[in-house]
Amino acid sequence: MRLEEIKNVYFIGIGGIGMSALARWFKERNIAISGYDKTKTILCQQLEAEGIPIHFEEDLDQIDANFKNQENTLVVYTPAVQENNLELRFFQKGNFTVMKRSEVLGMISKGHYTVAIAGTHGKTTTSSMVAHILNQTDKGCSAFVGGIMTNYNTNMIYGAADAPVVVEADEFDRSFHRLSPNYSVVTSVDLDHLDIYGSEEEIQKSFGEFVQKTAEDGHLLIQYKSAEKISNYLDNLYYTYGIDAGDYQAKALRAADGIFYFNYHGKEVIKDLKLMVPGFHNVENAVAAISVALDLGIDAVTVKDAIASYKGVKRRFEYVIKDKKMVYIDDYAHHPTEITSFLRSVRSLYPLKKITAVFQPHLFSRTNDFYREFAKSLELADDIILLDIYPAREEPMKGVTSEIILERIEKKNKAIVPRGQLISKLEEKSVEVLVTMGAGDIDKEVVRLKNHFIDKHEIEA
Repeated sequence: MRLEEIKNVYFIGIGGIGMSALARWFKERNIAISGYDKTKTILCQQLEAEGIPIHFEEDLDQIDANFKNQENTLVVYTPAVQENNLELRFFQKGNFTVMKRSEVLGMISKGHYTVAIAGTHGKTTTSSMVAHILNQTDKGCSAFVGGIMTNYNTNMIYGAADAPVVVEADEFDRSFHRLSPNYSVVTSVDLDHLDIYGSEEEIQKSFGEFVQKTAEDGHLLIQYKSAEKISNYLDNLYYTYGIDAGDYQAKALRAADGIFYFNYHGKEVIKDLKLMVPGFHNVENAVAAISVALDLGIDAVTVKDAIASYKGVKRRFEYVIKDKKMVYIDDYAHHPTEITSFLRSVRSLYPLKKITAVFQPHLFSRTNDFYREFAKSLELADDIILLDIYPAREEPMKGVTSEIILERIEKKNKAIVPRGQLISKLEEKSVEVLVTMGAGDIDKEVVRLKNHFIDKHEIEA
């Protein structure tokens, strides 16, 4: 099925961050959209408000008759959906065109100039930065981002028909092998998803296969340490980037009042860039985004202004409270490398403050693979509170709980707390800088914590 043949698209698992972006893209093309999800997420509510019908029970009778036409209906599903899902089985047995989300992104990338941004960490922020810069031009861009861009309050930007497409290239399930990039970026290649890859060599091989999919006349940009890890796969010309390292660099980096300033040195020099979203990792992400934009012909003034106006992605170093009495920052960090980078950045901004960290481990398998590394990274905080593991798609693993992290943390101030007792536990402490971290449903606690501290302690957000 070609894009121009599609009249209807039905989404199974429409409420996911990637699926909802695709739904919005097709809707912008005036294609009829409908879908199912088992949970009425905030994203589902937003899609419904945008005019997309969604139901929340596996029920064939709730599928509109127009979407049961094999000739012009594309069915898209997420790997998170169980294979025995009633609706998925109906469409598969009915000889419909049924595709994974990654396959649809691959189909879109073949028809557009595509900037694909991959990495075990940093791909969401870097994708959103590239999209934001490109969106300052007349043509703009279309962008599929794995988070809610604060500047636009959405995970999808729709540009002109001939505009570039920015795609967050997901390594999970080797999804990024479906893409056809003209410009590829790799932000990091760290050990993760051992349930998929099994070894560090396999994940490096997978990233190697991804970069080799870059068009022969295209661009390839890799974080300098990551380039070393996949050097065996780098047959074509590529450039590296980093902070004081690589072909493209951030130099003269300094932080003041929660803002990072730096100079960019690449094919040209841009001085005194201002990044409102703090974090050493975000400066590095900005170097990648600036390099992409300059390579695509965007002038330095537009790039500099765009970086200054960039507001970040929800749950990526997101300030929830910034008051002289206390600071509260929420972050999606769910891997030891991410936690280390995040907490080091927080420490650089607040070197004399006590940091209280609340972390919700994500996945039993990831906890089992990295519990020692989690403990070490969390020790960068002064006070550590663990929540129970968020299982996501997994069943419990025997002997794998948050306790295996806690017992290896070499700090006195540490505890495991049920979510319902989190606020009372925090009230026992003198909170100066509070951070919450995790990729599960810890985000549901953010507003509750914010309101508590604002109301009880007369703090301003």
